[in-house]
Amino acid sequence: MADFRADDGARIVFSDEGAGMPVLCLAGLTRGISDFDYVAPHLDGVRLIRMEYRGRGASDYTGAATYTVPREARDAVGLLDHLGVDRAAVLGTSRGGLVGMFLAATAHDRLLGLCLNDVGPEIERAGLERIFDYVGRNPSDATHAALAERLPALMPGFDDVPEGRWLDDVRRHYDETPQGLRIRYDPALREAFLAAFQGDPVDLWPLWQATAGLPVALIRGANSDLLSPAVAARMQAMRPDLILAEVLGRAHIPWLDEAPALAAIRAWLAACAA
Repeated sequence: MADFRADDGARIVFSDEGAGMPVLCLAGLTRGISDFDYVAPHLDGVRLIRMEYRGRGASDYTGAATYTVPREARDAVGLLDHLGVDRAAVLGTSRGGLVGMFLAATAHDRLLGLCLNDVGPEIERAGLERIFDYVGRNPSDATHAALAERLPALMPGFDDVPEGRWLDDVRRHYDETPQGLRIRYDPALREAFLAAFQGDPVDLWPLWQATAGLPVALIRGANSDLLSPAVAARMQAMRPDLILAEVLGRAHIPWLDEAPALAAIRAWLAACAA
């Protein structure tokens, strides 16, 4: 991994692999570079750029006030500037998709296209409340294996999960210590996340409208509690050219190495390159 300094001096960690069309991967709320480990081997012929947001992984912890979508979007543009990349296709998982839509509105000329993994301009309250329960808190489990054993019950809506996948996931997102499992991000992210959803909901549909002129794709877990079928349908009605895939047996979030997800990503990449 490498790093660069954001415009406020924060150290931001990233990886930059391969050659071809730049694809900037933006992870989920509490996650980092490893969020795309499952899909990366399937993305041939692209330059895969992955960023760890501030407050996550090995990037600097800069405090709750800085853990916002606009700040993370600025850091993403800063990374492209650092690498000398004029335009990139953005693949955003959950929180990363919100950052991607914000980029479409504020840095449209830096995008080749946008692919969203199980997120849209409206977020279902049930999904938010599930995240409220765990964000910023360490699991009660002592070992990776113990948490992996509990995950099927904790994560309803996932069927036909590949052998060993839950354990792989836990190892990617938690550290095993003598005191038990520990999160790999700043606990202050909880404060920032809860603050973002206080008060009246913010209308994010203008961000989706801002994708006009860009190739867009949407991958939805068929059992998602965060992105409803109605919101996905409205997104498609606004963008009839949307490449839409629904992944059966997946809730929030698909891992992106499922066949429907890969087909959508490849069609989207082809559209971005056209």
